[in-house]
Amino acid sequence: MKLEHLQAVNAARRDRKAVILATDLTDGSDRVITEGLSLGGDLEAAAAAAFRSGKSGTVEADGRSLFLNVHLPPPRIVVIGAVHISQPLAVMARLAGFDLTIIDPRTAFATPERFAGIDLVADWPEDVLKDRPLDAYTALVAVTHDPKIDDFPLMQALRTGCFYVGALGSRKTHAKRIERLKEAGIGDIALSRIAAPIGLDIGAASPAEIAVAILAQVIQAFRRRDLRNAGGEAP
Repeated sequence: MKLEHLQAVNAARRDRKAVILATDLTDGSDRVITEGLSLGGDLEAAAAAAFRSGKSGTVEADGRSLFLNVHLPPPRIVVIGAVHISQPLAVMARLAGFDLTIIDPRTAFATPERFAGIDLVADWPEDVLKDRPLDAYTALVAVTHDPKIDDFPLMQALRTGCFYVGALGSRKTHAKRIERLKEAGIGDIALSRIAAPIGLDIGAASPAEIAVAILAQVIQAFRRRDLRNAGGEAP
């Protein structure tokens, strides 16, 4: 591996960006492929499949045998709201391989007793996300029903291109939310990305069932994400 390729891979991993080191098994030459790069031919399709699956392996592309070594940032879920739904969601997310953080400034809800062993931050999202910014490998799940808490991280998630953005609430509640976010300068294309009502429609009723529906929708969004649109939409 060339030194500059190793440096490029390490830089991508440090910046939470997806990258593939493609090695030609015939002559040993290699190249670095970043997510969203236009390649053309069979290699583009093979790289896209590898980015979505996260699995390394050998592929045949454009008459060559290549080994694609895939490096994906660990996908994570940021939950805004230490509510009943968040408790089973935290457990399920860990089993599904997601890092998960819960943010809620309401100290009556955000207690270690309710979320033992979970990355729990009892502070305002505006303050937390300054040091722990959202990115394209983050799913944002807003479940507090409180605009003072939910709206800022929702806007940040849309602006930074989170692969999933979901918000709890009825259609009436969501319509009011859309009005607020429009007034804050968020464009229609970005607003259409918000999953609301949140979660796949499986008829979920209990907090645990709603958590299942949310996690299923997060996984669906991750595996079907648009590799060409890793950044956020301009308002």
